[in-house]
Amino acid sequence: MTNTDHRPLAEPVSLREMPDAAIAMIDAKGTVVGWTQAAQELVGYSPRELVGRSIAHLLPSSDDALRASAYAEEFRAQGDWSGTVAVRHRDGHTLTMALRISSLGGRNASTRWLVSVTDIGSLSLGAANGPVRESLLARTPIGIAVHDPQLRCAWVNDAMERHDGVPRHRRFGRHLQDTLPAVEAEALEVVMQHVLESGITTVHEFRAWPPADKRREHAYSVTFFSLQGADDTPLGVCSMTVDVTGNRRARERLAILSEAGTRIGSSLDLMQTGQELAELAVPLLADHVVVDLVESVPFGVEPSARIDTTTDRPPLLRRAGVASIDTDLLEMPWMRKEVIRPFPTSLFATALRTGRSYLEPVLDTHSGPWVTQDPARTQLVRDSGIHSFMVVPIRARRCVLGLAVFGRSVERTPFQEDDLLLAEELVTRAALSLDNALRYARERAAALTLQRDLLPHRVQGGAAVEVATRYVPADMDHGVGGDWFDVIELSGARVALVVGDVVGHGINAASTMGRLRTAVRTLADLELPPDELLAHLDDTVRRLNDEDADMFDQVPAEVSATCLYAVYNPVTRRCTMARAGHPPPLIVDAQGQVTIPDLPAGAPLGLGLGLVPFESVELELPEGSLLAFYSDGLVESRDEDIDVGLDRLGAALAQPGASPEDLCSRVMESLPTQSPADDVTLLLARTRALQPAQVASWDLPNELATVSTARQLAARQLSEWGLEPLVTPMELIVSELVTNAIRHCDGPSRLRLIQHRVLTCEVSDTNASHPRRGHPRPLDEHGRGLYLVSRLSRRWGSRSGADGKVVWAEQDLPSTAGAV
Repeated sequence: MTNTDHRPLAEPVSLREMPDAAIAMIDAKGTVVGWTQAAQELVGYSPRELVGRSIAHLLPSSDDALRASAYAEEFRAQGDWSGTVAVRHRDGHTLTMALRISSLGGRNASTRWLVSVTDIGSLSLGAANGPVRESLLARTPIGIAVHDPQLRCAWVNDAMERHDGVPRHRRFGRHLQDTLPAVEAEALEVVMQHVLESGITTVHEFRAWPPADKRREHAYSVTFFSLQGADDTPLGVCSMTVDVTGNRRARERLAILSEAGTRIGSSLDLMQTGQELAELAVPLLADHVVVDLVESVPFGVEPSARIDTTTDRPPLLRRAGVASIDTDLLEMPWMRKEVIRPFPTSLFATALRTGRSYLEPVLDTHSGPWVTQDPARTQLVRDSGIHSFMVVPIRARRCVLGLAVFGRSVERTPFQEDDLLLAEELVTRAALSLDNALRYARERAAALTLQRDLLPHRVQGGAAVEVATRYVPADMDHGVGGDWFDVIELSGARVALVVGDVVGHGINAASTMGRLRTAVRTLADLELPPDELLAHLDDTVRRLNDEDADMFDQVPAEVSATCLYAVYNPVTRRCTMARAGHPPPLIVDAQGQVTIPDLPAGAPLGLGLGLVPFESVELELPEGSLLAFYSDGLVESRDEDIDVGLDRLGAALAQPGASPEDLCSRVMESLPTQSPADDVTLLLARTRALQPAQVASWDLPNELATVSTARQLAARQLSEWGLEPLVTPMELIVSELVTNAIRHCDGPSRLRLIQHRVLTCEVSDTNASHPRRGHPRPLDEHGRGLYLVSRLSRRWGSRSGADGKVVWAEQDLPSTAGAV
């Protein structure tokens, strides 16, 4: 026979799993001495054609016949054998068969072989393969016996003694009634007689207590075949007995594992995963289950791969899951999230330290270390009736994440090795989910920390706006996103309001958000109009994409983002804004009327659509108007249309007289869920207006005599505001700025003083060129003006104006002065 795989027979399969098995009996020389009807149907040969001939007649070639004798010697050494063979059908074609050969002993130490051949094509994939099945199906051998036409035992294998405890020498020449209980033997002999007379293969099932395991009843399946000789007369009956108790238990365990695939790890919540493991195992495997995680794990901190053995203190545990058939036990408030302190010498501490499972088939709670170490819990275990338990470490990547403890009380059968095998398989699946959740929690915590560090910790609107903000990160399943907001104080009491959203989630989105927020602040310092700022920001995002594309060792991730940028001027009460694919703001007036400005959408940043210009819109806002900037996570969800979200937001904001802080809280309370699928960002700004008395301005002719006049005007205005300590430095600043305007432009200039949180001096002219501060040498006669301005002011700069530029400088107000 052609052998493609051979190994010692380790896991016989019930014949009920192979209904098309063909049975033949051969003697020590390889000659067929018995044939079955199933064998004739499978390979086409009748008993008359094959009985008395060598089994090699079924092999496809002579080479196979030569190898058959070599394998026969191996059969004799091993006793049993299984493998895959090629068998020649009577019509000439070749079949690939699963072969099992079992050694039978007779009187005077004679030997015969029972051959079982099954067409592999008839086996289901689940029966023929699968490591889970191999690890769980009971490894119970097949008991084989051959009885003569008078139903006396003539041949038997060693496995039969394991089933019924009857030694081989007590069987030969005897009926079943001479060796087995009368009721059982009588039923079996009735079946055997029927098979002998009819030739029909019959399966009979019964229950018995085997000598090797008298604690529980086993289920057996016996298949009876009629062995026929060359003249088609029955030579006897062959019985093949399989202990199917293990197989049934294995099928139950396979069903549990199948259910585990859908019930364990349904979310990335570590505590929920522990609870799912506990609830699955009760009552399918145990009556009581607790799952304890190392205390740092629920907080996203991975425990050390090596537990410190220099101290006697094992790590603290936190109860993540508990399930029990005792509902009173589940109602105890300390069961979930309780902190557990394992005793150093307990099995729990040992399992944490070694990472090995422990099985206590019979638990003694009346003596030994259990009583002295933890009397309270020992009494609880004793009251629950737990008599058998298992401790299984939860391991992932060489780290012990916790323990799963299984106990039985109502089920009287103690835990056995196959129960421990199943428990370990369940815990392994839970460990994979826990490890995934732990990795996610660690990454999410890092992303949250990064995002919160990159977002502004405190926002101030100065004299321009009263602001309030809210930020809620995405839920556990979606991760932290790339939302950001900012409030940037500009010159002239103006303020920039920004909200943006980087597409994607996780650390990459958070870090990209930080880079874009920094870029916006840098561009805002250049005093660019909103549409120009977004154009420059779009260039920045596209450069980031180009840099990522040049990194050959990584798969480039295209960066895309949306942004809304607005500048509000409290002097003019005008707001200029532009957006790049971001939702438009909501504007609420003092009476609670909500409007959405007609603001061109613009293309999202980084999509390569820079040829389409961004457009700014300027609005005049009454004092006390509320501007609401938000991310799409606030108004969009899978369950409702964006219009619904906008209506909800508008209704929450339409509260005249409420402060921005109170309105933020009201908006967040109106959200349909507290676990949003995307980051939620809200920035509210209530506009203020500077009073006319806080602003003074003068038009100046383009002549040098104007410089002295400008100094006098500024000094008189500061005296009216009560800012006499600032007169001298402000005269010098005005003198330098007005002088530069007269020297470098042909048209008139304008001087403006603004008193708000600081004192601002602005000089505007018709020259679009911006000044640059030089570094004059000691003997230089010119170039010291802006240097002097920078030394006298808290900060200075310039910005583009409608017909030229504006150069400005700020001074801190005296501590005794206040805004008008």
